[in-house]
Amino acid sequence: MTNIEQLQKLRVPFAENQISYLPKGGVKLAYVGHAALTDRLLDVDPLWTWEPLAVDQDGLPRLDAIGGLWIRLTVCGVTRLGYGDAGEKKGCNAMKERIGDALRNAAMRFGAALELWHKGELHAPEPLPEDEIATMLAGIENAKTVADAKSATEAAREIAAHDPAALAR
Repeated sequence: MTNIEQLQKLRVPFAENQISYLPKGGVKLAYVGHAALTDRLLDVDPLWTWEPLAVDQDGLPRLDAIGGLWIRLTVCGVTRLGYGDAGEKKGCNAMKERIGDALRNAAMRFGAALELWHKGELHAPEPLPEDEIATMLAGIENAKTVADAKSATEAAREIAAHDPAALAR
């Protein structure tokens, strides 16, 4: 399997049981936790690594001026940057939060959990051509038997599932 094929596995949506929810501002934000992301990274590349973009004089990760952490995440030999912050957390929990946040941010650059980062429908279906919609609707209007009507109605349901605004046009 090529690196590209391996990396494409990062784009596979996470299972519902791997998604957590965080109440924030009156809504629940969906996210993938550190363990689920690590599991995915290991499935794709057991040798994946991350490293801080900068280290201090003691060799520890250096934080930027506002307390955030820049990292390099390398998966299948490809490196992407990521950034993490600790929010209101302090002490060692803050550093763990920064690392987890930076890993999720960098993994998103590979496509991991991308649909959870987007606030709408990431890949909206293309609208169906008007002539295709007209043909399907004509099938319903011109049905001569119950079987014809059922078939045409099922086709209309498929149109609505693919392009909900189609039947209103």
